[in-house]
Amino acid sequence: MNRLQSSEFDGAWINYMATEEVDPRFADLDAWSLTAAMEAMWEGQLAAVAAIGHALPAITAATEAAKTALGDRGRIVYVGAGTSGRVAVQDGAELMPTFAWPNERVRFIVAGGDSAFVTSVEGAEDDVDNAVRQINAARLTPHDVVIAVAASGTTPFTVAALQQAGSSGAVTIGVANNPGTALLASAKFPILIETGRELIAGSTRMKAGTAQKVVLNLISSGIMLRLGRVYRGMMVNMQPTNAKLKRRAEAMVAHIAHCDPPHAARSLEQAEGDIKTASLLALGVDRVDAETILKNCDGNLRRVFAELAKDRDKDPDRPPKGAAARKQGGAIEP
Repeated sequence: MNRLQSSEFDGAWINYMATEEVDPRFADLDAWSLTAAMEAMWEGQLAAVAAIGHALPAITAATEAAKTALGDRGRIVYVGAGTSGRVAVQDGAELMPTFAWPNERVRFIVAGGDSAFVTSVEGAEDDVDNAVRQINAARLTPHDVVIAVAASGTTPFTVAALQQAGSSGAVTIGVANNPGTALLASAKFPILIETGRELIAGSTRMKAGTAQKVVLNLISSGIMLRLGRVYRGMMVNMQPTNAKLKRRAEAMVAHIAHCDPPHAARSLEQAEGDIKTASLLALGVDRVDAETILKNCDGNLRRVFAELAKDRDKDPDRPPKGAAARKQGGAIEP
């Protein structure tokens, strides 16, 4: 018998999981007025978010480790089953449109496979062998980051996947809503979010799911912050793939370069939609120099401006390389 199919995962654990217990305060929730029930459920959501505060040090440590491991080739791998798996997929699916994170650098290992994204696959969360197969197929390295999510903290599929991932040297992060559980014990970076009893016992799509969504948002957004994919609160790695995003990109360039919208639009077109390059072009840096300094600074626009400011301080009378006389543009600011 697989060690993850032992009594550790038999029905007895349910007596010790706060997320599975009936909360006496809400035993008659179905008899309440809808207004009162709505208020109670809303307050539960607020409490779920508040519970994250205690875990911020753990979340920060996990995010810093993830950033360090990922570098320019590591992958973010999300693992989960049921609600937790779908919450994880939602977070990972947004990395490309928001931060231009390459699709090949995000992977989903979900109990039941792709079909489980939209439908419930009964029994899939107990399939330990499938979890191990999926992890092995991913061919993880120490540059990869595996984020496993399970409200109970005991889901066999998720625990097995995380344990197998750990043997590859990957950074392993476990997010659970119950303390003292196998998932947390198996993670290099355990994150406990004690959301307690659900208003509807066992319905972890509510408080636990909300907390998981916030935690994953924090981790993924924190990673992108540290990797320079955000500048002054703007998603500067975003790809302008439709009219709305093109307008947003033009507004970013105009804001960063302190130039008017038409100049920003022209610069963005010259940069083939790359916001960072366009911002430098709008400031008078020529295309080759812009691309070179961005590469040397790992695409971190704040570092780019710091380097340009150093050059300016050394020779204050010299304009940016390639700059021509122009009326539009702006000062170079770190």
